[in-house]
Amino acid sequence: MAAAPNPSTIVFALRGPIESKDIRVMCERVGSLLDSTGTDHVICDVGAVVNPDAGTVEALTRMQLTARRLGGQLQLRGACGELRELLTMSGLTDVLPCDELRLEASGQAEQGEQAGGVEEEGDPAEPIA
Repeated sequence: MAAAPNPSTIVFALRGPIESKDIRVMCERVGSLLDSTGTDHVICDVGAVVNPDAGTVEALTRMQLTARRLGGQLQLRGACGELRELLTMSGLTDVLPCDELRLEASGQAEQGEQAGGVEEEGDPAEPIA
């Protein structure tokens, strides 16, 4: 277990693939951490989770539910791109906050220019320049 950033936060790490048979034990671990330490914020380091899939998202969601039932919250740290994409596609970025999910625009269009990826459809009656 890594050192926590402040007394009301605890950090623990998950490794390898997460399987459905592991969900109950993982939820019990979150509950135990919240009960025994008096913390209200659990940071789950998922940097070593491999091959995240819908089962991984389900496990993390159930862990969050366990934390919230006990008055706490779970936050993800170190999520790989695949896991972040799964959370986004599942609509769970608000339910499972992840420190790397802060999506920012890569740039702004200059005045008079369209943002990248936007094409203006021309009028077929206008001659091509």
